[in-house]
Amino acid sequence: MTLPLTTLLPVVLSAFLASMVELTEAFTVLLAVSVACGWRPALAGTAAALVVLAALVAIFGPLLELVPLGLLQFVIGALLVLFGMRWLRKAILRAAGLMPLHDERVAYAHETAALNRRSHGGRKAAGGGLTAFNAVLVEGLEVVFIVIAVGAGRGMLPYAALGAAIAAVLMLVVGAVLARPLTRVPENVLKFVVGLMLTAFGIFWTGEGLGVPWPGEDLSLLGIFVLFVALSAGAVRWLRPQRRAQLRVVK
Repeated sequence: MTLPLTTLLPVVLSAFLASMVELTEAFTVLLAVSVACGWRPALAGTAAALVVLAALVAIFGPLLELVPLGLLQFVIGALLVLFGMRWLRKAILRAAGLMPLHDERVAYAHETAALNRRSHGGRKAAGGGLTAFNAVLVEGLEVVFIVIAVGAGRGMLPYAALGAAIAAVLMLVVGAVLARPLTRVPENVLKFVVGLMLTAFGIFWTGEGLGVPWPGEDLSLLGIFVLFVALSAGAVRWLRPQRRAQLRVVK
């Protein structure tokens, strides 16, 4: 069955953008490990984390086929709403100036300094490998969840995985060429967009699981997305005066 572009594009794009955000943060840690401890611990930790992630997907992936589609859509939709709103809340607060922007350069310097404070030799290499393992596993788990969540609702898991794979290849190529923190990635903008998309998907899947007859079917996703864009823009405008009031108090 050939799926329409309006169905495929949001799935692939959501997985791609979310993976870009998560992999940017993971790459910063891996780069710090490689500089402070060498490439071997960084690669060893990354490989071990990928093996664990692959095992988790292999174990739990087939179990999704045993869950009734309506229940699966409802549960995943509810989780996506919670997950997307968490990203959206932080993005709104950062856009309004009430929360500092995430700076990969600062994160890189902090991680490198922490690794350099550890003892030299084998213990330092082991610590670097463990740091790389934790970074890839934590960020990878979020990528796996997003891929499954946006793709499993209608059997579009391969397309969501394709979006994540494209992001991974792009990040590896760019990171290998630059060999420095990816500070030019507009991370808060990406988180804003991903938060909006995940929230829209979550509401859509929850409705599907409850049997809600969405007007326009898949085009309802666009309507939900636009609605939350308007609400988020309004929230940023409403919160910005609070930031200006804080600055006046500080002065």
